[in-house]
Amino acid sequence: MRKAIFPGSFDPITLGHFDIIKRALPLFDEIVVAIGINAEKKYMFSLEERKKFIEESFKDEPKVSVVTYEGLTIDLCHKLEAQFILRGLRNPADFEFEKAIAHTNRQLSDIETVFLLTAIDTSHISSSIVRDVIRNGGDYTFLVPQSVKIK
Repeated sequence: MRKAIFPGSFDPITLGHFDIIKRALPLFDEIVVAIGINAEKKYMFSLEERKKFIEESFKDEPKVSVVTYEGLTIDLCHKLEAQFILRGLRNPADFEFEKAIAHTNRQLSDIETVFLLTAIDTSHISSSIVRDVIRNGGDYTFLVPQSVKIK
């Protein structure tokens, strides 16, 4: 069984994340969206909200599950018996950053990282842009799945 971990903070999940997961479904038997917990980071959405946004977005897709974790992503891969880490790339800066992490993960384990390029219509979207739009009262709805709702 080909299982991939798609790690991130997902604060919040964007249409870019959503697109990567959807396009990766034919490649894997299971995709585990893994929300990393970083105690030093200040999040706009609670862990429960972020998890709910993702679960609701993929409620009709049995191949997608959501977990939360602390620590190294490769440790989670070993724990869940996942052979792959899935990552999306928006631009050359993402590639350089992700390449360094992928090389390190390969030195620490036998986990392969699989990169998918973001779709052209979502490549400009990042969670930080979404948060900035929300903070400033803008229309964020065209940047995120319908499950992301501000109270």
